[in-house]
Amino acid sequence: MEDKRITEKFEEKEWSEVKSNDSWAVFKIMSEFVTGFEKLSEIGPSVSIFGSARTKPDHKYYKIADELAYKICKKGYGVITGGGPGIMEAANKGANRAGGKSIGLNINLPFEQSHNEYIDPDKNLDFNYFFTRKLMFVKYAQGFVVLPGGFGTLDEFFEALTLIQTNKIGKFPIVLMSKSFWGGLLSWIEETLLEANNNINAVDMDLFFLADTVDEAVEHIDSFYKKYTLKPNM
Repeated sequence: MEDKRITEKFEEKEWSEVKSNDSWAVFKIMSEFVTGFEKLSEIGPSVSIFGSARTKPDHKYYKIADELAYKICKKGYGVITGGGPGIMEAANKGANRAGGKSIGLNINLPFEQSHNEYIDPDKNLDFNYFFTRKLMFVKYAQGFVVLPGGFGTLDEFFEALTLIQTNKIGKFPIVLMSKSFWGGLLSWIEETLLEANNNINAVDMDLFFLADTVDEAVEHIDSFYKKYTLKPNM
């Protein structure tokens, strides 16, 4: 069965017929950088929380994200999410409940996502480009907590690992929540990437922390900053 998304994107025409608007797109990209930098530079130390947009309010991971954000805010951090439903909504809800800063970086998509109601009105940003949005997550977060999710969640996790591994940014806490969810991936990383093929170094396994409880995750981040200075990553 042919994927409708492919047939809608690729029409039958010669490459020479395609009109490029790349030059003008630069200005849209610049505006997203400027708006993001101006808004997020004012929020102070924060933690980015990631996870599936499809997680329902009655699911255990939704409740974990809510509690996690609440306790992170009680420690004095703000919470940054992708602004949408599911885990993102839960995290913004927990931040809002704690009276902390609740930030949403929403991405304009033709499906699935609109911003949730728990974001502070003055901290709700919309993005057209994933790469500008992902820069904001990394630049202004003092920690990542990654709950169960799909391709987008994996993308954000691995991008942060790559930036730290290659010394493009300094090390900061990256927490994976739920041993039962992430255990298979981490076993594959250790057994296949590290031991079987030598594609990473042993020290790269220390770039993230696996937690099974909210308190473990919060303590890992908080203890890191008892030793290191809080500042933007770039």
